[in-house]
Amino acid sequence: MLACFATLLHAQSQRNYTVVISLDGCRWDYPQTFDTPFFDWMASQGVESGLLPSFPSKTFPNHYALATGLYPDHHGIIANKFLCREDGSVFSLSNPDTKFNPKFYGGEPIWITAQKQGLHTAVFYWPGSDVKVKGMYPNKYYLYDQKTQITFDERVNGIIEELKKPEENRPQLIMAYFEQPDYNGHLYGPQSKLTRSAAMSMDSLMQRLYSGIQQLPIAGKVNFIVLSDHGMTLTEPSRQIPVMSCLKKEWLIQIEGDVPANIYVQPDCEDSVYNALKETDHVKVWKRKDIPAYLHYGSNENVGDIVVLPDLGWLFTDKKVTTGGVHGYDHEYSDMQAMFRAVGPDFKHIKHPHFRNVNVYPLLCHLLGIAQSKNDGCLDEIRDILK
Repeated sequence: MLACFATLLHAQSQRNYTVVISLDGCRWDYPQTFDTPFFDWMASQGVESGLLPSFPSKTFPNHYALATGLYPDHHGIIANKFLCREDGSVFSLSNPDTKFNPKFYGGEPIWITAQKQGLHTAVFYWPGSDVKVKGMYPNKYYLYDQKTQITFDERVNGIIEELKKPEENRPQLIMAYFEQPDYNGHLYGPQSKLTRSAAMSMDSLMQRLYSGIQQLPIAGKVNFIVLSDHGMTLTEPSRQIPVMSCLKKEWLIQIEGDVPANIYVQPDCEDSVYNALKETDHVKVWKRKDIPAYLHYGSNENVGDIVVLPDLGWLFTDKKVTTGGVHGYDHEYSDMQAMFRAVGPDFKHIKHPHFRNVNVYPLLCHLLGIAQSKNDGCLDEIRDILK
């Protein structure tokens, strides 16, 4: 037994550590638009790239795609809110009964893959990390819905404290989520002064975190990744497509979302809804079976019978539209694409084309030296960013 434990400790001591930070809604070009000296430094020393979000380009589906390497259509969190056909419930982030129900969370998050292979993990608020997926939580995690959240500074300090732990308890994988600049991006739009201020503040915060890591004895063994889930674009009141001016209530079970909108229809009403919408300006409309393959969406049974995708900056809704930022659109729009930076012992200095965010899971498995669970990513697509 002691020999096995010693072997495990030796194997762990040979691995590098990986810290992954997600800055919600940090568009790929914010470092080009705003003054972000630390992100610029990361680009000058390591990997400068961007991520193509999975569809829909929403926060929860994409964070879980980053964690599992599966498209939302395959991992099950197909939107921030959707109808479960099995029991008629509505998955919603505001409903604890669904948000914390493991039945909605397919695939295997990276923290579980790591722990099953003997590694320690610590996760600060990453979406899905407070759900008992496959009967497991990260070794350390936080409930996002707790009344008092730990602050941004406390998250930074917590990451550094995790890396100061004795080797036998030190996590090889640390992941952390920060709500900015998405919060300001929604309120004020992607190019506003306040969104710029939020992005610059996150740049400074990441520099403080990285500087703290560099003071540790293991600094040379830490891979440091800063990425995002999606971008942001501007909307305004004139970019509204009213829903019920096109449809009849008797055709519908319900509609969830505005970018995209998943429409669940009454029996034999699919054609009626489709025909009523197909000539509508500023939207694409598909029956579930006809959604284009490049979106990797529609095989999950909880996707709507009809999916409506507005043009960039437009909203399919009857609610009041105000000027601000939105996301959820086709990942081919550059406004939806997200930032990716990486420095550390395993990364080259390279400027790499934007890549699919499902590739992050196999990348993390490679960095941690562990076997992958089933996923939609492909490490070979980004192998040239590695030494």
